[in-house]
Amino acid sequence: MSHEAEAVRAAIEGELSLLDPAVRSSRTEAVRLLDPEFTEVGASGRRYTYEDTVAGLPDKPGSSADGPVYEPSEITGVLLAPGLVHLTYETRFDGRHARRSSLWRKRDEKTGWRMYYHQGTPVPPEADQGASPGPGPEAGRGGPRPAA
Repeated sequence: MSHEAEAVRAAIEGELSLLDPAVRSSRTEAVRLLDPEFTEVGASGRRYTYEDTVAGLPDKPGSSADGPVYEPSEITGVLLAPGLVHLTYETRFDGRHARRSSLWRKRDEKTGWRMYYHQGTPVPPEADQGASPGPGPEAGRGGPRPAA
């Protein structure tokens, strides 16, 4: 397995672990998998710190063994630089759909791969009806505009 493939595999493994209710409900596991400089931007636009996340993760949705669980799909990753992997994927949770992006950082062998940044964006039901065949209206903002 190549270095890049191994890095991406390790980040995906960590990401999937953080979706597991047993891991989400464990402060020890959260500390192991989250980088001390971790930040998250929530769907509301609120920024969550490492401290917020470690303290609140056991009480967040998806942390109960008898409740709904995250269903990830289409997970892909790329090694951006040595020690930095970017993951993108989608989740279904309790009837809601989201597109997610995470950065995983590896500082050293002792701490291994840890989530450094995460953002999830809700997908409204009307956008969930099918994929568009090409770039959406946000593509190319700031770039050349087609002639009228």
